[in-house]
This record gives sequence, C-alpha cells and structure tokens, in this order.
Amino acid sequence: MPHVLLVDDEEPIRESLPYTLRREGYEVSTAADGITALELWRERSPDIILLDLMLPGLDGTEVCRRIRAQSDVPILMLTAKDSEIDKVVGLELGADDYITKPFSTRELMARMKAVMRRVPSEASPKRNVLEAGHVCVDLDRHEVYVNGTLVDLSPKEFRLLHSLVANQGRVLTRDELIESGWGNEFMGDLKTLDVHIRWLREKIEEDPSSPKHIITVRGVGYRFE
Repeated sequence: MPHVLLVDDEEPIRESLPYTLRREGYEVSTAADGITALELWRERSPDIILLDLMLPGLDGTEVCRRIRAQSDVPILMLTAKDSEIDKVVGLELGADDYITKPFSTRELMARMKAVMRRVPSEASPKRNVLEAGHVCVDLDRHEVYVNGTLVDLSPKEFRLLHSLVANQGRVLTRDELIESGWGNEFMGDLKTLDVHIRWLREKIEEDPSSPKHIITVRGVGYRFE
C-alpha cells in the first residue's frame, strides 16, 4: 500500500483529503508544520509527499530543499499561489510537480500517479538496518526489534548489540566489546561487561539462562548466532 505524507497547515484539508486518499488505497500520515513533516519523512519513508508551500516554522520550500538533499522521494507541491515565479522556485528546489489550490480530487490523483510512475520506487531513503534472525537493529532510528516488537535498550546495550550483530558468527573479545560499548570512558572491570551482556540476554533471548544468540566463548568473549 503506497504511503502518502500530507503536509498542510489547513485543518480542513488535513481532515478531508486523507479520507479520500485512504479510499483510493493509500496509507496516509499528516503534518501541519515543516518540522513535523521532516520527522515523519525520516520515520515513515513515504512513497510520495504532498507538500504545502506555506507552512509555519519551516516553509515548504525549505522542507523540500532538505528532503531533496537526501532523497528522490516524489514531492508534489500544494499551494494557493499561482504565479510563475512560485512554480519555478518549487521546481528548482526539486519538487516533481505543482498543483494550485483549490484543486479537484481527480486532478490530484492523476498528478500523484504520474509523478510516482516517473520516479523509481526506491526513491525513499534507505534505512540502515541490520537483521539477524528475529533481531532487527535499526541504526538510523537507534531502535531494536525482537520478533517485530520494539525493545527498550540502554545506549550501552544498543552499542554492544550492534557490534555483536554486525559481526555475527565472529567471536568478539571482551576488549573489543568494551571499546564498542564504552570507548575510553570504561572505568570498571570485566564483570561490568558480563553484567551488561546478561541484561541484554534478558531482553532478546527467549530463555536468557540458556542463550541461543549471544554465546559465551570462554576465555575470549562473545559471539552472536
């Protein structure tokens, strides 16, 4: 199901247009300002963005410029302005098309489909994700999912798991793991690492007392399977 990010500060549009889009088979997220728009774009990787030119905080042209610097996701500008200079500015910043309010639903749908046909489906930014069995480490969002469920890890636990998953199958020494988790800030002894590994197992292993993923290699360190 294609995901649309609708960015418009007019409440009637944010209330009525998503209903129409969902009826046409789209998933919809909405934002009323530029900052929220950027956050949702990063979090949800939409397939197309409907972006109003006049927004509080960051205006539509700045939002377009920032997104286009990192992604080729299709952007269709929505605006009440109809002057040629406004259209030129929007398109020069990287918008794929431009539609002036008020617009008909039929015209909007036709423009959206045309833009999405022209732009490759891989246009949304690639998420930096490591997967190992039922464990997923999302580096961009700094999140870990186990069997699809978000798991709450401390920053040190996240860094340790990242190192283990990135090197799955290879034994990481205690020194290597300490460097990953603490860097130059480490002030404890090796038992500190063992305690964090135990906490990590409690969060990702089905049976922490008999781990199947974070394996102890006696006298050396740990290995992720």
